Amino acid sequence: MIGQARLRRPADVAAPLRTLLVNGLGGSNAVWSPMVELVDPRLEIWEADLPWASEGRSGWGQESELVPWIRRALESVDSGRVDLVVAHSFGANLLLDLLCRGELPEPPQAVVLVSPFYRPSPDRFDWETISYFLNNFHLLLQEGIRVRSAGRLDADSQRDLALRLREMVGPYGWVRFFDTYLRTPGLALENLTQSFLIVGGAADPASSPADSRDLADRLPDCQAEILEGCGHLAMVERAERFAHLVNVFSRSIEPSIAQTTGAEQP
Repeated sequence: MIGQARLRRPADVAAPLRTLLVNGLGGSNAVWSPMVELVDPRLEIWEADLPWASEGRSGWGQESELVPWIRRALESVDSGRVDLVVAHSFGANLLLDLLCRGELPEPPQAVVLVSPFYRPSPDRFDWETISYFLNNFHLLLQEGIRVRSAGRLDADSQRDLALRLREMVGPYGWVRFFDTYLRTPGLALENLTQSFLIVGGAADPASSPADSRDLADRLPDCQAEILEGCGHLAMVERAERFAHLVNVFSRSIEPSIAQTTGAEQP
């Protein structure tokens, strides 16, 4: 169901680390498959069904607020407790926006942001930036299709699919994406208490490594990893390295369900 989270992989421990996966614009939950197979079995994996996914629904771009979709997904996880969120691209930015609002009664303890978009000041946006993201939007979508197809589609097929996906997103969807990007300089990042890991790609044509580094510099507790030769989908292109980073990062997180279970024990 759109807006809900569903259990993708149970953990093999009594006190799992509840982990929610959040897609980017035009993404699919299939992109997480390589990671899911490689991450620590103590991670209980949930995936969010969101309207801007490739299998989502039309018309979402006409909504004035998209952040509530992230909140609904978090709250729909069993018990409403999520320890770790792994969010990609556009989804990562909407998650950041939600966290900065401070409205969640039980926010996640830790967050992995994959290829987020960020500019530290409004003057870092100019007309050239708008032109790049507008006129090359289908090429950015095509990059994701190329990676996910793993050589099964030729360049012409990739382009055709990218153009169809661009039509599904539509002008309103593009405006929502770019508006979210434009608002990143105003996020109250200094108030966030979560631990963050940012994973970016050195060859990312959409979210530049500079975006990841600038964001990491402004988060109180954050480490950044820029993967050489990697584009916008690190969880696919560098699955083993990405899973390793998530595993190491997650070792410092105490599952909230363990605290609850412990409190109930005599």
